[in-house]
Amino acid sequence: MVWHELLFGWERLPASRRKADIEDYLFKVVQFMPILPYDRTAAEWHAKERARLTVIGRTPPFLDGQIAAIAAVNDLVLVTANRTHFEPFDRMRTEDWRV
Repeated sequence: MVWHELLFGWERLPASRRKADIEDYLFKVVQFMPILPYDRTAAEWHAKERARLTVIGRTPPFLDGQIAAIAAVNDLVLVTANRTHFEPFDRMRTEDWRV
């Protein structure tokens, strides 16, 4: 999901030096990082959190829930420029990408 999000953002950029720099980074660095699965454990965590948040009127976007679940079940800190998207999730550790 995250690899898709990175590629989708890159594909939408107009031809520019910035797009070329991002392309270099994506295909020389990021693509070699492990891609963790949205597996049964992540799906169960996601379902529980989505239900909990929906009951209190804070239904999260489905993709954000999948990303949060993968980070949570792998005991990872989620690095994002959109920390507020992930703050409602229980026991979610985030770091701001822009810092």
